[in-house]
Amino acid sequence: MIKLSHLTKCFNALVAVNDVCLEVAPGELFGFLGPNGAGKTTTIRIMAGLIQPSSGSAVIDSWDIARNPVEAKRITGFIPDRPYLYGKLTAQEFLRFISGLYHVPPEDTEGRIAQLLELFNLTPWGDELIEGFSHGMKQRLVMSSALIHKPRVLIVDEPMVGLDPAGVKLVKRIFRGLCEAGVTVFMSTHTLEIAEEMCDRIGIIQDGRLIAVGNVKELKEMSGAVGKRLEEIFFKLTGAEELGELVETLRP
Repeated sequence: MIKLSHLTKCFNALVAVNDVCLEVAPGELFGFLGPNGAGKTTTIRIMAGLIQPSSGSAVIDSWDIARNPVEAKRITGFIPDRPYLYGKLTAQEFLRFISGLYHVPPEDTEGRIAQLLELFNLTPWGDELIEGFSHGMKQRLVMSSALIHKPRVLIVDEPMVGLDPAGVKLVKRIFRGLCEAGVTVFMSTHTLEIAEEMCDRIGIIQDGRLIAVGNVKELKEMSGAVGKRLEEIFFKLTGAEELGELVETLRP
C-alpha cells in the first residue's frame, strides 16, 4: 500500500532523507521512529505530498505522490504534528469544509460529521468556534478531518501529543480498528512504549537513513538485545547508549 523507493531529499548540502526503501502492507500499523532531526517528518511530508523528493519515489497504492498527487491524496488521510485549523470556524463548519475538499457526497456529509464528532467525544462542541478549543480537542478534530473521506492510508506524525490518557486510549482503539478494516496506518512517534504496544512493524531512521526494519522480536535479534524493551533496543541501534555513559561521568 505504501512503497518508498530510494527516497532522497536534500536541502542544499543537508541530506535529510537518504536513499530510503520501504514497503508497508495493507492493514499494517507501521511505526516510524528516530531521534530529532533524523528525517521522520521530512519523509512524512513527502508521503503527504507537501514537499517534492530530490530523487526516488513515494507511491501510495500504485499512485506516485509526485506524479499523481490528486489521486494519491484522495485515498490518504494526513495528521500532521502541528496542524493548522481555522479558528473562526466551528467544528462542524471545518469538517464540512474538509468534506468538500475531498468531494464527499453531500448526502453522506452530515451523517459522517455526526459520527466522527461522537467518536472523538466532540459532539457537545460541534457548534463552538475552534479558537476556543484546547490542544487536545484540536488534535481530535484534526483526526476527525483526516478520516472524513474514509481514507485507505492514514499518515500520522506524533498523534498522541496533547491528548489526555482517555484520548490516547481512544486513538489506540481507532487505529487498531482501522487496520483491522484494511486501512494502512503509518505512524511517527517519539513514544516508544506506544510503538511497542501498537505497531505490527517498526522502522528506525537515523541521519536520514533507514537503519532497521522489523517487528519488535526481529529488532531485538538484530540489535542483540533479546529480552529488552524497545527503548533499550532503540538506544542501542541509534548509538544513544553512549550518551548514557557520558551522563554518568557528569555525576558528582
